[in-house]
Amino acid sequence: MHDRWQQLGRVFLPPVVALLLAMGIWQFVAHHNSQAIPSLGAIGSALAHQPHRYLINSLWTIDEMLVGLVASALFAFVLAVIMVHVRVVERAFMPLAVVLNVTPVISFAPALILIFGFSLVPRYIVTGIIVFFPFLVNSFIGLRAIDSEALDVMHTLAATRRQILWRLRLPSSLPYLFAGARIGVPLSLVGAVVAEFTTAGNNLRGLGSEIEYAYSQLQLPTVYGSVVCLAIIGVLSSALVVLAERRLLRWRERGKG
Repeated sequence: MHDRWQQLGRVFLPPVVALLLAMGIWQFVAHHNSQAIPSLGAIGSALAHQPHRYLINSLWTIDEMLVGLVASALFAFVLAVIMVHVRVVERAFMPLAVVLNVTPVISFAPALILIFGFSLVPRYIVTGIIVFFPFLVNSFIGLRAIDSEALDVMHTLAATRRQILWRLRLPSSLPYLFAGARIGVPLSLVGAVVAEFTTAGNNLRGLGSEIEYAYSQLQLPTVYGSVVCLAIIGVLSSALVVLAERRLLRWRERGKG
């Protein structure tokens, strides 16, 4: 039992101490710059005063985050599968993916609004564009990172491309897919907020829209209350990815055994 508590202390004590230190520094700076940075008490009061408002806006942002993330990840994986099997597609689309990755996504927003109007679709697309490249690259590398001897054995057994994909390429690519998810999930949250900044509409909500409106009204506690909600969403979503990775890869290693 004592060893168990020591292990928990080594895991949780450093981040707790760092968080308390950051809170202390924030409170000190806020005390001397109250016009620019609200105190922790003011931020907590803003969160406690209208929790329903933050919850609704958080759900809107999570919806944009998940739809853009899942759609982009699926499209990137399918494209990576095609690129692995058809080299012409790789040579044709990988440079375009690089160009898309380095192009400021904000430049797409006006055109998307003209095409789809002030709906959620532009937000989904902007979020998807931001997370597309990490998923594509990690999927492509993972699908190619297979054991050559295992591939020779499957060819000897006259395995089809579909069998090689499901029984060899996909299991071997799981660490790379989760590496892409570790990058893509936080990026999808950033993408959703960027999309809310650039595709605002009177009937649309979200934490990004809430931040923009509150800042225009100089409601700084509301601004930072929304930022706290974003931080909580980001930490929880990243923790879920790590948990899923540990469970699935542990199952994969047991399957190998």
